[in-house]
Amino acid sequence: QVQLRESGGGLVQPGASLKLSCTASERTSSTYAMGWFRQAPGKERELVASIRWRDGTTNYPDPVKGRFRISRDIAKRAVYLQMNSLQPEDTAVYYCSATSRWIQLDSQDYDDWGQGTQVTVSS
Repeated sequence: QVQLRESGGGLVQPGASLKLSCTASERTSSTYAMGWFRQAPGKERELVASIRWRDGTTNYPDPVKGRFRISRDIAKRAVYLQMNSLQPEDTAVYYCSATSRWIQLDSQDYDDWGQGTQVTVSS
């Protein structure tokens, strides 16, 4: 099981940007995909971005397309989520995830999860 640790959350004003980071505790050579999810109070957890580890192919759902960008650094075993034009509805706990299974990039079926980092967008 891969240990994942997120960082970079915080309180920002509407329209601001924030970059989240996630590092894996061990080698990621068997990783197939990594994703960022979020869960707001009273809502189900939802996928906001995913990336295929070997070639960097990305996927975004419509609510964040054009505002969020996922990237990876293979040498650092890290994945990032650049979030721009943040709005109050983006407020949630953001989770990093990983899987070694060959899943579709819009799948929410991941195996390893971080503890989450809080992102609050408020004026």
